[in-house]
Amino acid sequence: MNKNKLLSAQETIPDRTMSIEVAKTHVVNGNKMMEPFPDGLDIAMFGLGCFWGAEKRFWSVPGVYSTQVGYAGGVTKHPTYQDVCAGLTNHAEVVRIIYDPKQVDYKTLLQIFWESHDPTQGMRQGNDSGTQYRSIILVYSNEQRHAAYESLQHFQQHLSDAGYGQITTTIEDAPPFYYAEDYHQQYLAKNPGGYCGLGGTGVTCGD
Repeated sequence: MNKNKLLSAQETIPDRTMSIEVAKTHVVNGNKMMEPFPDGLDIAMFGLGCFWGAEKRFWSVPGVYSTQVGYAGGVTKHPTYQDVCAGLTNHAEVVRIIYDPKQVDYKTLLQIFWESHDPTQGMRQGNDSGTQYRSIILVYSNEQRHAAYESLQHFQQHLSDAGYGQITTTIEDAPPFYYAEDYHQQYLAKNPGGYCGLGGTGVTCGD
């Protein structure tokens, strides 16, 4: 099976019946990991390669209340890490970000997203290969969708000027988010010397 190609819905594995349980509080900041979150917060969701490093990019950003890693954008409900790694669910590894829009805006989160990985690599990120590592923005509103497309066009120009190819990032409506196993949550805080395959292009989103 080619793990660099999305499957038809009929080819994906059946839904799992059990949801994955995670700790109630964030290892880094002690805030809530599950709904309901405090009033006034917004949600963003991105896939940019291995979710260990992706989550670390966001948890210390001022205004970010909580981060969680999981699976989204595919077909199978309540998948396991093994399911996703086998390329049988169409899910991407994602980080969900709960943030205070009064302290950090969505455009700033998009900038961190673009600058933290190479969005021109298709179904991989560095040495990590497979559909789970694809670049994806999952939007929760028309405002997020507009900002995402605008930032894609802006960053594409910067990448093209630097000699990179076309961005392969997809922008999709946010689907259900399925938590990854608890040991994946804040993995690089629990394992400071752990693997992180993320690497940006060195191109910034500056004007």
